[in-house]
Amino acid sequence: MAEIILMSDPKVAAVPVRECGERLVDVRRDGRLPVDARKVDGGGAFARLREGVFERLLKAQELLPEGLRLLFVEGYRPPSLQRRYFEEYGAELSAAHPDWSAELVRSAASRYVSPPEIAPHSAGAAVDLTLIDADGQELDMGTAMNANPEDSAGACYTAADNISDTARAHRDVLGSALTAAGLVNYPTEWWHWSYGDRYWALTTGAPAALYGPRDLG
Repeated sequence: MAEIILMSDPKVAAVPVRECGERLVDVRRDGRLPVDARKVDGGGAFARLREGVFERLLKAQELLPEGLRLLFVEGYRPPSLQRRYFEEYGAELSAAHPDWSAELVRSAASRYVSPPEIAPHSAGAAVDLTLIDADGQELDMGTAMNANPEDSAGACYTAADNISDTARAHRDVLGSALTAAGLVNYPTEWWHWSYGDRYWALTTGAPAALYGPRDLG
């Protein structure tokens, strides 16, 4: 497996942000992208994305084989919620590994939850998604979405070799369409893709991120 740059890596935080001011759109209003009905969020923040990211998802969906569609699960995440997720997961890791340093806990936590100050979700730049068939049934992707590295024995990593050939093929289909549309994957989470954020900029060689964290306010 190729070396993975984690969200906690100083190289990610060092990427400058040149905020373009692009609006956040509610993907549910368009109707072309299936949205996971199980997601409960009183204000509907989860269904928002930067307009440029949403347009690229629609392009990716057009590139999928006939009968397949993207299933949108989560986009924007308020910075306060991102911080809570990061701190809670870090606390779980600290409890399980009391000998780990704070730096090691932060690094390990970032495999699964981005540090809040650079989180792509809080910029409206990232989306968690999967594939569904013509009947709306989710395809086998090797793990449940949001499976963490501990519980999945690392199978949540996009390039994991401990998944079935069928799941591998499905991940490849998803990845090919999203990559062609300009998004990049976070390699520890097969479901996490982004465009315009710091991780995207570092991965693609762009001089700066287009989107930085923001509050809906």
